[in-house]
Amino acid sequence: MKYFLTGATGFVGGEAARQLRAAGHEVVALVRTPSKAQELAQMGCQLAPGDVTEKETMRAPMTGVDGVFHIAGWYKLGAKDPGPGVKVNIEGTRNVLEMMRDLKIPKGVYTSTLAINSDTHGKLADETYHFEGKHLSEYDRTKAEAHKIAEAFMAQGLPLVVVMPGLIYGPGDTSSVRQMLVSFLKGQLPTIPNKTAYSWAHVQDVARAHILAMEKGRAGESYIVCGSTHTLVAAIKMASEASGKRMPMIVPPGIIKMLSGVMGVVEKVAPVPDSYTSEGLREVAGTTYIGDNSKAKRELGYNPRPLEQGWRETVLHEMSLLN
Repeated sequence: MKYFLTGATGFVGGEAARQLRAAGHEVVALVRTPSKAQELAQMGCQLAPGDVTEKETMRAPMTGVDGVFHIAGWYKLGAKDPGPGVKVNIEGTRNVLEMMRDLKIPKGVYTSTLAINSDTHGKLADETYHFEGKHLSEYDRTKAEAHKIAEAFMAQGLPLVVVMPGLIYGPGDTSSVRQMLVSFLKGQLPTIPNKTAYSWAHVQDVARAHILAMEKGRAGESYIVCGSTHTLVAAIKMASEASGKRMPMIVPPGIIKMLSGVMGVVEKVAPVPDSYTSEGLREVAGTTYIGDNSKAKRELGYNPRPLEQGWRETVLHEMSLLN
């Protein structure tokens, strides 16, 4: 099969490209700067210069493919500027799906996220969960809008499947999850909030879920492709056991929320790292970004590895890089 892939230079997209090529599929990867995507070229991907925010750059490379994986997205913890999220997550998604419709592509898979639900306050959300209220971050908000766009296209008959990962980890990560882990391993993570929880899945399993969605997913359906649910404290305890490093101080979420209020004042007069902005702190203060993957297991054969296995391997990988 021949697939068009956005986000191939990213964490999940890169792993999806590797798995597709390993299975013998052709991959046309949309890349902003081909000279920075030589790893994709070396694995046999066709590089197509373009950008999801520039719709017409996708017309020629998408023409005639058997399927589209739209994985590209913008994410930045604590960011307040709505511009990038609107441009990439919302407008970019609309561009990809419009082009897919216009070119009559047989099937597509779009990468949404559990973050469209923001903080579920301990509830294990499934695909029917409906969030109401104010989103905690620009990422949550813009991905929620993009999800609605995807649902509208599916309602109009677009043969699209939506996958919704939770927290994604593994070697090669560049997100705030890796930054937190590296800080812990360096002894530079003084505190972690109690009650904060995520549904964790290894990047290889999430990429595999995308391919399963293309092969087995029902058009018009959404599938939560997260892993098992664990608190942040439990994950750091696993990292402590694997690395021999001391646990940080565990603090109530209220302490983090108080600090968020303080940083809200500080950031008005001085630059603050994204993870320490008032918004960044609110995102981790006792929040639960968690979901139920039963439907994906039942219909797609999705079977993510336990966190105890994948997280330990990731911790040891990061330690090897630091030594």
